[in-house]
Amino acid sequence: MIKDVNHIGVAVKSIETALPFYTETLGLTFEAVENVESQRVRVAFIKAGNCKIELLEPTSPDSPVAKFIEKRGEGIHHVALSVDNIEDRIQEMIEKGIPMIDSTSRKGAGGANIAFMHPKASNGVLVEFCEKAAKQHDN
Repeated sequence: MIKDVNHIGVAVKSIETALPFYTETLGLTFEAVENVESQRVRVAFIKAGNCKIELLEPTSPDSPVAKFIEKRGEGIHHVALSVDNIEDRIQEMIEKGIPMIDSTSRKGAGGANIAFMHPKASNGVLVEFCEKAAKQHDN
């Protein structure tokens, strides 16, 4: 079951350059930065009401986020939906014929278990399922 929108991932070239817009201009609260080595990305967590914004800065030119920026420019990268039992949600999508990038979950930012649906299934939007781990940033 999908519970809510967990976060919106925004691809940026530089967290330091992008962050003031969210914190100073919009008045949102910066929480933390985390390196996610497996995705070759730095993630800044910004509280935005009952949702988060994650600024995604590539740490390598061959990271998925770097390739996204090269192809499409900076901007919304994905929408993450909170789920319970992510493995069941993945299987449910596969059974419905929905193409998944991840056929099993993997660790993401904040220790969450994540899995991505292929954007061709959702009109070009990269959708992430996100199952929170215990004691994390509410990611």
